[in-house]
Amino acid sequence: MDGSKSKQIGRDSVNSAPGFPYFTTMAAAAAACRLLRLAPRRLRSPRHSAPTALSLFPTPLSASSGWRSYCAAAQASAPPPAAAAAAAAGEAVGEFRRRLRVAEVKGGEDEGAAWVGKELTVRGWVRTCRAQRTVTFVEVNDGSCLSNMQCVLTPDTEGYDQIDCVTTGASVIVEGVVASSQGGKQKVELKVSKIVVIGESDPTSFPIQKKRASREFLRTVAHLRPRTNTFGAVARVRNALAFATHKFFQDNGFVWVSSPIITASDCEGAGEQFYVTTLLSNTAEGGCLVNNIPSKDGRVDWSQDFFCKPAFLTVSGQLNGETYASALSDVKYILENCKEDMDFFNTWVEKGIIDRLSDVAEKNFVQMSYSDAIELLIRSNKKFEFPVKWGLDLQSEHERYITEVAFSGRPVIIRDYPKEIKAFYMRQNDDGKTVAAMDLLVPRVGELIGGSQREERLDHLEARLDESNLNKDSYWWYLDLRRYGSVPHAGFGLGFERLVQFATGIDNIRDAIPFPRVPGSAEF
Repeated sequence: MDGSKSKQIGRDSVNSAPGFPYFTTMAAAAAACRLLRLAPRRLRSPRHSAPTALSLFPTPLSASSGWRSYCAAAQASAPPPAAAAAAAAGEAVGEFRRRLRVAEVKGGEDEGAAWVGKELTVRGWVRTCRAQRTVTFVEVNDGSCLSNMQCVLTPDTEGYDQIDCVTTGASVIVEGVVASSQGGKQKVELKVSKIVVIGESDPTSFPIQKKRASREFLRTVAHLRPRTNTFGAVARVRNALAFATHKFFQDNGFVWVSSPIITASDCEGAGEQFYVTTLLSNTAEGGCLVNNIPSKDGRVDWSQDFFCKPAFLTVSGQLNGETYASALSDVKYILENCKEDMDFFNTWVEKGIIDRLSDVAEKNFVQMSYSDAIELLIRSNKKFEFPVKWGLDLQSEHERYITEVAFSGRPVIIRDYPKEIKAFYMRQNDDGKTVAAMDLLVPRVGELIGGSQREERLDHLEARLDESNLNKDSYWWYLDLRRYGSVPHAGFGLGFERLVQFATGIDNIRDAIPFPRVPGSAEF
């Protein structure tokens, strides 16, 4: 499960083409290529006017208000007439006001110089606290960017009596005036006039200290690891990739469809799904007794279960939505919109990752058949861990050799796979041995996208179900799509966590997922 070959681990994008004579799998591949190349317009936040007082969080600083001031939204200074009328009858509901974040102050080309002299309120978590004789430096991070806001306190600062509680991990509110920094690490800093400790953090037990921690250790504290530089950056890049993906499809007229999580169908035909059942009671100490599971003729009596039939966690949404749209976004997007995070990855995670992503975005794609790929691997005379033979699936080591070594880092599309190693719904080619399927391979990851033309011919689809020993009655609705107005269509699925890996240089896929689920571990 961790880094192993896994097919269709992402959502699927499918495009029907009733107005065209055919829509081949290579059309899906071409669409994937265009998505990789296109550069969406850079999204810019509207320029804020520069009033004398601005808040990174929209509430006024008040030590007495405690958590309420930490979470609540401030009311607008000039409520509209409707709000004024409501206030006459009772307490008015404050308008939502978008808060400013550290990223918006320090993220521009001037790194915050335009904010010098402005009053700001910052809420976040303490990264470090360095006390000197007459001044104390507190680094506060609000999670919006890699950069901290350096806050400068003196004994005259209101709330300075709480300084012993300003420890790593503590949540604080600081208010002050932006000033040019005397240090060389940042352009600006905050001269603090008031500080409030919202949530204390025991420095002796807080698991994330200033020293560098291994990723293996950080997986054991997944609820706290987003506060580190690496995993904060991973989360922001992951968010940017998801946003760019949805934006591309929304801008191009696609409709987002939520497919069911629970299904009675085995989409991939591998028979390795997780059961979903209410027949196992958790009331008994130690779990359900086998004798308490309803049975009939020596088998589980599924008629007494919640769905009156076996049900599973789905492994794919494509059978439910062949108009489902969610696929690869522009890599260029994160290079433009996550520059600070990408610089961090380039320095600390994978040196050269920015050049690698730029190369992938700019280089021409290579296209070859599965048969040609097998011949290439055999001629390489390289000793692989897994065997290379026509009819066997390509493993990650084979895919990475093709894209990294044989074609020097260029993305590679491999098409026309043997039908025995692909799903039943893929369209059979005229040779009777292969199907119209394709995989997009990229450096360091291997397969990033898997796509195929779907089988639109009812007789061929029924034959494939029989060959795969799948019960056609369970797929009656899917077969109906071929009985009533069938159209040629194709699609491709993206492994989103693999995309995050590819874009960040993170080695282990567990670190590309906020709360990974792996055999033997379902914590958090």
